[in-house]
Amino acid sequence: MNPTSILFTTERRLRAPWRLLLFLVVLVASLYVAVSIEAIIDGAAAGLGYEPLVSEWAVPVGILLATWVMLKWVDGLSWDFVGLDRNAARPALLARGTILGLLPIAVPSLFLIVIDQLRAVPSAPGSWWSAAAISLANLFPAALGEELLLRGYIFAVLCQAVGARWTLISTSIVFGLLHVWNPGSDAQSIVIVMMAGFFLGSIFLATASMYAVTMAHFIWNWFMAAWLHAPVSGLAVSTPDYRVVDNGPDWLTGGGWGPEGGLAAALGMFAVLIYLHARQLKPAGAIEWQKR
Repeated sequence: MNPTSILFTTERRLRAPWRLLLFLVVLVASLYVAVSIEAIIDGAAAGLGYEPLVSEWAVPVGILLATWVMLKWVDGLSWDFVGLDRNAARPALLARGTILGLLPIAVPSLFLIVIDQLRAVPSAPGSWWSAAAISLANLFPAALGEELLLRGYIFAVLCQAVGARWTLISTSIVFGLLHVWNPGSDAQSIVIVMMAGFFLGSIFLATASMYAVTMAHFIWNWFMAAWLHAPVSGLAVSTPDYRVVDNGPDWLTGGGWGPEGGLAAALGMFAVLIYLHARQLKPAGAIEWQKR
């Protein structure tokens, strides 16, 4: 084996490990640039007497910049490689992603409320609309950033290198471990977050759309924050007028982690996973995508 073959394939393409390593290097630089620009903008706004409510966009912007550099200057590929092409933004796909993300958290949560395992209790008065808008402004870029990082360029390269199955497993484990430091995390909540990574990765494979999986991720979190006024992955949210608290065992309701950390939410995701893998991913759609 000559040194060139270690770096490049027979088609003169950089091999997957080197592409991923280079992406991480570019990502660090891109995030530094994006965070610096955001700090300048926030500082200028503060100097004019405005206090920015949201400072979450540097991460997705930085990841997008790193992805663009890799696609254009290293791989010679288009945005469809990571599900960010125009076709992937079709309204039908966005609606599909939203439904797939909403049902497995909304249905179990509402069922737990009906059987009094979750309970709405009064809280300090406030504006529901303002809280919902702030939650949207914070949660959407957070969801986009996580999806771009774990279901974007890294996911696509791994799919080509080791296949969709191992990519789903490995990225889902990383997704769970990234939440270890959230308040109130425990073994059950982290395992369920890993399951959520598998769930979101499956939605991406079924739709080949970063927009669709971002909507699924966002609407899941936004439902808990804006409608239930419950913690999102252990993180506190605004709770004007009411908040939903657990009134049953933590293994079922999620306890202080929020409803997504309980068995009910896990069963909701499991039902969607059965549907996706039996009906949507059984054909070669995902296989054809990863070969592009």
